[in-house]
Amino acid sequence: MTVVVGVLAVLAGGAAPPGFAALREVDPSIHQDMRYAGARNFTGGVVDGYEEPVCLLARPAAEALRRAQRGLLPRGYSLRVYDCYRPQRAVDRFVRWAGEPDGPGDLEAKAEFYPNVERGRLIPEGYIAEKSGHSRGSTVDVTLETLSGGEVDMGTAFDFFDPLSHTDDPRIGGAARAHREVLGRALSAQGFVNLPEEWWHFTFKPEAFPDSYFDFPVAVAAVRP
Repeated sequence: MTVVVGVLAVLAGGAAPPGFAALREVDPSIHQDMRYAGARNFTGGVVDGYEEPVCLLARPAAEALRRAQRGLLPRGYSLRVYDCYRPQRAVDRFVRWAGEPDGPGDLEAKAEFYPNVERGRLIPEGYIAEKSGHSRGSTVDVTLETLSGGEVDMGTAFDFFDPLSHTDDPRIGGAARAHREVLGRALSAQGFVNLPEEWWHFTFKPEAFPDSYFDFPVAVAAVRP
């Protein structure tokens, strides 16, 4: 049973709707570095709703990632995903976090993710929002890596809250610019559309669930019968 509250779809029993899949079951070669299931993210801890470090996606988006991966591997690159489906409760946590003051334990996260903007400005400046396309299941945060798993220069870190993260920021050149272009072309060829403000953020079109924001937990059991 699905209960719809406005545009928020909450499924009974913590289950995903039919049509979601675990990326590992679609393409196990794609590296999963699920940042919100661990401590290395801008909040400094595991985010609400991330019960397991797994990528869940609407199946058409997962299959499109597999096709992109098949095209990248012969070129010496592999995909690495940082976030996939994101429950609404996680988005709500981001909003609450943005309204809290930085404490002594936040200095490391601030230095990595938002050194040039005050935490209280992250919502007004558009870095954090009350709704996320990730909650619809067709959006992924993704980068490139070498076939041995090494990091590739993309100009900024993932979730770096700064205009340097804009895909076409003119200050990004050389290898980083080339890598952003490789990633963008590989994904756009398979139906993904980039968010211009974040080089890592892509949404597969048409979305399988364009009008729903889900809140089932990130766990493999949620997408299994």
